[in-house]
Amino acid sequence: MLIVAALGGNALLRRGEPMTAENQRSNVRRAASVLAALIGEGHSVVITHGNGPQVGLLALQAAANPDHGAFPLDVLGAESAGMIGYVIEQELGNLLRDRLFATLLTQVKVDPHDPAFTHPTKPIGPVYDETMARRLAGERGWQIAPDGDKWRRVVPSPRPLEILEAPVISFLIEREVVVICTGGGGVPVVEGADGSLCGVEAVIDKDLASSLLARQLKADMLLMLTDVDAVYTGYGTPNAHALRRVTATEISGRNFPAGSMGPKVSAAIEFTEATGKPAAIGRLDDALAIVKGERGTWFDSGSSPTGSAGG
Repeated sequence: MLIVAALGGNALLRRGEPMTAENQRSNVRRAASVLAALIGEGHSVVITHGNGPQVGLLALQAAANPDHGAFPLDVLGAESAGMIGYVIEQELGNLLRDRLFATLLTQVKVDPHDPAFTHPTKPIGPVYDETMARRLAGERGWQIAPDGDKWRRVVPSPRPLEILEAPVISFLIEREVVVICTGGGGVPVVEGADGSLCGVEAVIDKDLASSLLARQLKADMLLMLTDVDAVYTGYGTPNAHALRRVTATEISGRNFPAGSMGPKVSAAIEFTEATGKPAAIGRLDDALAIVKGERGTWFDSGSSPTGSAGG
């Protein structure tokens, strides 16, 4: 079974942890053991990952040296994708020494007129208390928004239209290469009238890009791994209820936070509606059980997990 497995930024760097190389390496090692188990079960796995904490940190570092000019977000996104992909590839390679791996920087086409450019929603970088966030926003021209009980910088997040390297990824999959790609949702680019490409100042949502990638690759399953065990209604309230199995029709009218679970649910719905195949959301450590339909939240057309996933 071909699975596109999307690792959330918080699965790679836990909420509230200092953004150190040691912490990131430790969390990637944990994620690699889970992914290696999936591969060991005989699945073909394409790995995507978030980069929100990391790209935000790189942006802060760039801003600390304004005399040399700050790199734009597309370049920082590529930098963070290479950094995270390198660590994932190395840790997986240490566990599966007989397999081939490749980390691929991935360009993703977006619409230059996407309304997201005037309504930033994607959180990046560290979390702050409200006072600090408002001070930094004033000093640096940021836009900010609540993220749980904290605040973060938010940037434009246009919808992905096409994964430009999908044919290369398919080529590698056919040769049994484990591909790590679409890091941070991929590098956002727009196409000029002459067909040339140019990066834009934005961050693409990793889950929406992973859903698009899974459709372009004709994957059997989209698996989104994060730091919560399922999709909840009323999350964070006394009436919180975990959703275990839903169809796109059942969940479409419900609202979920735009900066976190909302894009995951939208990504799952888009993949399931387009393909008739299952998508699932759940905790990283539960990945094997999620694929078997035993944990997490499943989105499908109502048939059994084994049948829906194609075996």
